[in-house]
Amino acid sequence: MEVEAPQGSTWEGYVDWRNKPALRGRHGGMLAASFVLVAEILENLAFLANASNLVLYLKQYMHMSPSKSANNVTDFMGTAFLLALLGGFLSDAFFTTYRVYLISALIEFLDSSLPIRGDARLGFPPAATLNDSGYPIAATRNDNKPPPPRGPDTEGLIVLTIQARDPSLKPPKCDQDTPCQEVNGGKEAMLFAGLYLVSLGVGGIKGSLAAHGGEQFDETTPSGRKQRSTFFNYFVFCLSCGALIAVTFVVWIEDNKGWQWGFAISTISIFVSIPVFLAGSATYKNKIPSGSPLTTILKVLIATLLNSCNYKNTSSAVINMVSSPCNPHSGRMESEQQTAKPSKTTETPTGHLKFLNKAVTNKSRYSSLACTVQQVEDVKVVLKVLPIFACTIILNCCLAQLSTFSVEQAATMNTKLGSLKVPPSSLPIFPVVFIMILAPIYDHILIPYTRKVTKSEMGITHLQRIGFGLVLSIVAMAVAALVEIKRKRVAAHSGLIDDPTKPLPITFLWIAFQYLFLGSADLFTLAGLLEFFFSEAPIRMRSLATSLSWASLAMGYYLSSVIVSIVNSVTRNTTHQPWLDGANLNHYHLERFYWLMCVLSALNFLHYLYWATRYKYRGIGITNE
Repeated sequence: MEVEAPQGSTWEGYVDWRNKPALRGRHGGMLAASFVLVAEILENLAFLANASNLVLYLKQYMHMSPSKSANNVTDFMGTAFLLALLGGFLSDAFFTTYRVYLISALIEFLDSSLPIRGDARLGFPPAATLNDSGYPIAATRNDNKPPPPRGPDTEGLIVLTIQARDPSLKPPKCDQDTPCQEVNGGKEAMLFAGLYLVSLGVGGIKGSLAAHGGEQFDETTPSGRKQRSTFFNYFVFCLSCGALIAVTFVVWIEDNKGWQWGFAISTISIFVSIPVFLAGSATYKNKIPSGSPLTTILKVLIATLLNSCNYKNTSSAVINMVSSPCNPHSGRMESEQQTAKPSKTTETPTGHLKFLNKAVTNKSRYSSLACTVQQVEDVKVVLKVLPIFACTIILNCCLAQLSTFSVEQAATMNTKLGSLKVPPSSLPIFPVVFIMILAPIYDHILIPYTRKVTKSEMGITHLQRIGFGLVLSIVAMAVAALVEIKRKRVAAHSGLIDDPTKPLPITFLWIAFQYLFLGSADLFTLAGLLEFFFSEAPIRMRSLATSLSWASLAMGYYLSSVIVSIVNSVTRNTTHQPWLDGANLNHYHLERFYWLMCVLSALNFLHYLYWATRYKYRGIGITNE
């Protein structure tokens, strides 16, 4: 039977936005989390409004090759997600998640108004179709027509207009007699400086917003844990809502009205997210920062190393214990321990990862390296989740293909649906819509059913959910390889293998299959990872641990670039014809690349099974199954 706290009791270790003690019944709960969900829709819309079309932008306006455009996009996306670790670290160590979100949103907003997002979004001619030598063949709009109206007259867009109309600030125009010159020098510096300042703001938001929402629930009660699980499911749902608007409405605006409108929508969206987030200030409970988690980790590791060398003064007694006993569920707040069922206190370190126990069982020479059992157990948890984190990187490497090669594949195909011409960059609508349909079904139908069948609180454990996503990624890569074989066969039979300027007589809907499988994999894996890291991590490290979900995405994007480079290097040396290089996608051996990713994904899944079957949950309400 749950012990309910008095209405006026406080959340120990939490404060409100005015730094006063947070009160139970007034702060936290699903109402507070709902403001986070709405802010996530707007934030993800702002981020993806331009990222979804970036690969074609770099290829058609900056005259980069398809492979270089793909690598630049994956590097940009990877940096944005990797910087989530910085946002999570700052949230845990020095600021609250509340403040980190606001600071990061302001950085992204201010940068959205600066003229360093790329100098071709105003004044440049519309996207042109390039032949395999890089020459423009046909424009989608008559270049003699006046450019579309400018967007809102913010200061940054005024400066952008001046730059875009100055020929010295634009890549040289190219025609049949003048090969296209890739953007370079100062123009290139402006482009990438803008992109990576955006990634700084995005990283801070990703590292703080999900953890901020997860903090709003009472994890000491079954109802609170179930609400938290629902929150993370709908967090992914809201990610998809923002992505849906970005890859449909915003992409259409960019392709038909001009890039300045797409950037204006991005700027407005991130600006609106700030007052929406602030509207929930009176309902939030904010975890008080408890110092750098990295300091604790390094102290335990260094103490273990030094104490293992100290054979003369070993002791089996625990030194430097905190004044109150440690809860076996390390990291739970003191007040939450009082409301939970009483449990046996931990006076000695646990048996797993025994080598770390030397940090407390052997006397340290240096008082500054004296560790508590609590700190040692916290570090053990961090080390235990790292293999799970590593096993999701290959999955995210597969997901990186959705914004790179898959978009370029679709651009060579027939993208008409009746009289409607669908921009290739809108292809992610397929996984997005599928996630939006599947997320409520999963939360309201599948989970309640599995809870009844398994008679457990979770129904489907976090690791089972992640594993199912990894299986779907294997299927997705196999499907992608088969679709590419069919696409190239159609190109050969149509006599268009050497003419990329004409669309192939095959519908782009074939590409939708790999999007659907990878989108489903993303739903299961991302939501599972977010909740897994949040619930398993010590409370003083939760924001940083949750950021590992985004860091996995970053590593996947970086790994995609590395694999593409390695594949090209190896195949250039062996066959003198790189698999993934050149201006004509029909000359690529993309199907071989997809088969390679399929094999790597299968091996990665076996690696995951090894660690997942040995993992022991530490969170309340979760059992090994």
